[in-house]
Amino acid sequence: MRAREVTAIGKVTWVTVGAETQITDLTIRDHACLTFGEPEELLDLTAAFVRDGLAEGQRVVWLAEEPQRRLAELARRGVAPHETVSAGRMVVMACQGALLDGQAFAVERAMRWFRDQMAHTSGEGYPGLRVALDMSWALQPLAGIEQLPAFEEEIAATLAGTSTAVLCQYDRVRFDPVTLASVSGYHTRSVAAATYHHDALLRICRQYAPPGIRLAGQLDRGAEAALGLALSEAIRLDGDITVTMGELSFVDLYCARMIMDAARSLSPPRTVTLHCNPSISSRFLLLGAGAAPGISLVTVDDR
Repeated sequence: MRAREVTAIGKVTWVTVGAETQITDLTIRDHACLTFGEPEELLDLTAAFVRDGLAEGQRVVWLAEEPQRRLAELARRGVAPHETVSAGRMVVMACQGALLDGQAFAVERAMRWFRDQMAHTSGEGYPGLRVALDMSWALQPLAGIEQLPAFEEEIAATLAGTSTAVLCQYDRVRFDPVTLASVSGYHTRSVAAATYHHDALLRICRQYAPPGIRLAGQLDRGAEAALGLALSEAIRLDGDITVTMGELSFVDLYCARMIMDAARSLSPPRTVTLHCNPSISSRFLLLGAGAAPGISLVTVDDR
């Protein structure tokens, strides 16, 4: 953890922010371990990993549950448009047939698939390959599942001297600490969202695709410092900002006004989009979000 100073919302104070590597820091040949706690966090971080790879001209492959839904989520975040997928630069596929053969896992088969992806990428002339591996398949009762650490070790050895980056995605709620510890040593980086506040009632973290912040739970003045830091860091970034509040069940007037003041502080042509559920959007409507220049209020269904 590291301390950070807050100056953007009127006074100086200190909060702590998680010091893990950020998803945007990953480079070619990184073998990174992403731990996530909720589906939105996984989708947000993976979308940034995909977006940055495509921006660098690389080929991107994501092994995931429900590939079509994952593709739709990427598109919703403005990543991997249809033409990119059609051209073969972005592929989302199921683990079955790639890492798995029925209800069995074998390192040799999985690594053969992995090396085939590397060879195909090189043969097509791409400058590099990014592979995202949703490791949820390893929670199933599979023959050979004890080979998971050996699989991670083989990936680490294979990446040396290549132009390939791998992002292994582990649900920190569903995977036990022993399993996570057994694979962590084979990764070059530990990746998680920058988190400004996290307790039983509230989570405030950075959002990467689209850029901004994400709020979940109940937000009141007790989290003023963390909210101020999150907003000020988002403002310092170039481009438009999205504040995602679909999983926020309560926001007091003070914090809602902080968010509106931060949104109004942006100079054109930068804009702010507030994604809220109906109960939260009414608070921002009272503060004038519906008529404020540069601010878009988008009401989404409760999750």
